[in-house]
Amino acid sequence: MPKLTKKLPSYRLHKVSGHAVVTLAGKDHYLGTHGSPESIDAYKRLISEWTTAGPAVAAASNAATKSGADFRICELLAAYYEHADRYYVKDGEPTGEAKNIKDATRLLQALYGMTPVAEFGPMALKAVRQKFIDARLSRRVINYRVNRIRRVFKWGVENQLVAPGVLHALQAVAALRAGRTEARETGPVRPVSEESVSAILPFVTPQVRAMIELQQLTGMRPNEVTAMRPIDIDRSQATWIYRPARHKTEHHGIERMVYLGPRAQAIITPYLLRPAEAYLFSPKDAVKQSRDRLRRGNNPPKKRRPSPKRLPGNRYTRRSYYSAIKRGCEKAAIEVWGPNRLRHSAATYLRKRFGIEAARVVLGHRSSAVTEVYAELDRTKAADIMAEVG
Repeated sequence: MPKLTKKLPSYRLHKVSGHAVVTLAGKDHYLGTHGSPESIDAYKRLISEWTTAGPAVAAASNAATKSGADFRICELLAAYYEHADRYYVKDGEPTGEAKNIKDATRLLQALYGMTPVAEFGPMALKAVRQKFIDARLSRRVINYRVNRIRRVFKWGVENQLVAPGVLHALQAVAALRAGRTEARETGPVRPVSEESVSAILPFVTPQVRAMIELQQLTGMRPNEVTAMRPIDIDRSQATWIYRPARHKTEHHGIERMVYLGPRAQAIITPYLLRPAEAYLFSPKDAVKQSRDRLRRGNNPPKKRRPSPKRLPGNRYTRRSYYSAIKRGCEKAAIEVWGPNRLRHSAATYLRKRFGIEAARVVLGHRSSAVTEVYAELDRTKAADIMAEVG
């Protein structure tokens, strides 16, 4: 697969014809009479399109040109995977979306990988969807996966790899509706009871306990509480303000602010004595503290393997945070619940006590349509509420 380099493909003379030529992704493009303004303009236009598309699109375009109607879905997916690995990156780190796309299209690859793109239509997409249903995936997950498959074809249309009519046909496949499909339904996320939370606290690390208590008070998302750093917390006022460096709605240009009242401040204060850019809650710290406690007791820690496959990291991920709560639930012999339910608990409490608008503001449920006129009013309201609550 060709790679973009600092040196652009050159404008050359084709001696036999006297035309200008440039080679892109292994294919020669003839531009007209060598040296003419028209050929130079054509060269600039092609170079602009080629550099904008990137190597994945260039290679796929070349494959599509060579194979014509036989350009296959496996080739389209290979190009899209490379695009996704570059595109779904935030702050230099890959997000989970590239993996989600590969999970969604794995069955498409298996069933229709060698099928020409032009022959993939609504019935084929519905056949893939039926396999998802047979695998007992939930209706909501199936709809997400089908939309991701369509996104691959939409990207193909955008980059002139797929005929627009193919995408138009796939868009005719309607989403699965509740009560009108055999796909498995999942219930709504419910708040977790205070008793269930209290039951696991003796069985989790101090770091996990702190995150649980913070979510109860503030309604933060799991990814927000696991990503807290001293540098992100403004302590200049009585009610502290935590601005996550990364959050769910930042791509909409929305600023996320979490207000920390006295109770929340007391929880995080012991964790603030660390480098400004270090994460407050670290699995590595939790493991070290656990081993230190064992050394002080009568049960020395087991000797570690020379090269364990997985080492504790510097921050909890959403998955590792959930796993820690799950282990606590199992040790407490109660039904397993996840950290998202803590956010729902906070929302329920705030709505009951202060109203739905207050809950919306504190939890950051703000669409891009909300104007700046209301933003300042909302921020003042949120700060006042959390000064009392958290």
